[in-house]
Amino acid sequence: MPGRDTTRPTGPAAAVAAEGDTTGSRPAAPTPKERLGSIEAAVHLGFAVLLVASVVRYVMRHSPADNLMVLGLAAAACLLYAVVALLPLRDRQPAPWMVALVAVWAVLVVAAPSFAWCSFALFFLCRSALRGAASYVLAGAITLATAAGLFRLGNGTDVAMLLGPVAVGVMLTLIYDRIQHDAEEQRRLHAEVSLAQGQLAASERRAGTIAERERVSREIHDTVTQGLASSLLLLEAAGRAWPGAAAQEDLHQAANLLRLNLAETRSLVHELASPGLESTPLPEALLLAARQYVPAATLTVTGRPGPVPPEVRHALLRVVQSAASNIAQHASASVAAVTVGFLPDAVTLDIYDDGTGFDPAAAAPPSAAGGYGLRAMRQRVEQLGGVFSVQSAPGEGTIVAAQLPLEGGK
Repeated sequence: MPGRDTTRPTGPAAAVAAEGDTTGSRPAAPTPKERLGSIEAAVHLGFAVLLVASVVRYVMRHSPADNLMVLGLAAAACLLYAVVALLPLRDRQPAPWMVALVAVWAVLVVAAPSFAWCSFALFFLCRSALRGAASYVLAGAITLATAAGLFRLGNGTDVAMLLGPVAVGVMLTLIYDRIQHDAEEQRRLHAEVSLAQGQLAASERRAGTIAERERVSREIHDTVTQGLASSLLLLEAAGRAWPGAAAQEDLHQAANLLRLNLAETRSLVHELASPGLESTPLPEALLLAARQYVPAATLTVTGRPGPVPPEVRHALLRVVQSAASNIAQHASASVAAVTVGFLPDAVTLDIYDDGTGFDPAAAAPPSAAGGYGLRAMRQRVEQLGGVFSVQSAPGEGTIVAAQLPLEGGK
């Protein structure tokens, strides 16, 4: 019996608390399938075994005349126990049935203390079927009736028979309440964890949306926006020199740049790739990207060229495009040099121009007029675990430098 005493509460406590969450006052009685778990089945089986043993013991020790009333009470208690424990009670109040069972049981155990051992199963049935004050009152009635029956069995002289059941009842109540409290606390914590997981998932979705917007913003800035700005400069220069030979050259270059921008725009719709550059060897692709905006750009390669992850290659191309566009629009440079270096575990990139330069600390923030270039370049590099820097000063040219790990930095 002690083993069942300490393990039994977890099943009914969990079922009662779970049902109580949906009613607000009294939990709906669990279905037979929910109630007859392994622990509940063990308790009910124990009650049946002890009841049969008690009946056999009583019959063997008393006359047939005494047996009639006791056997009738035992049969009634067994029937009421089955009603409370086994029948679906969702549409009924379990309290009246439990009160009737405790009343019959109290008379039985006082009249025949041999049935006192069945009180353990009755105690747990009471606590699992009811909640609140009613469960404590009826459990106390079971304890007092058992104490009275055992005290009577000791001819009213054995105080241990009177106090023992009371002490056991108090201990079982404290143990049951503690297990029930722990189960409810576990469910509460589980609910909080589930809520936190839902909030985290929502935050991740929002963060993913923001990151995707920034990614598309960088792609548009480094391709369409830069190309259109350079084309506009060429057209304005052609307008000022028209109808001279220089104007014809500027118009031709602007037309070529617009064609490239049209291809870039189409590529943005199809996986944001760079047509014509993604399949070209990286050094050559970087030189072509720079010469889209600065036709006189040069390239220097250090180290032994090797395979570069696609995301690193894409970032390097965009950095070169954005830097070269800035040179064409703002630097008034006579020299633009791109240097790419291959290291065992990284690739480096430097874009130098001898133009007007600027103060990086005083660069204008992003606005409708521009200012996204440096921020977009830095984000591209740092998102791949790389390092990005800008060295410049008014009148001293500019160096845009990046270093990216070949593993992609993920």
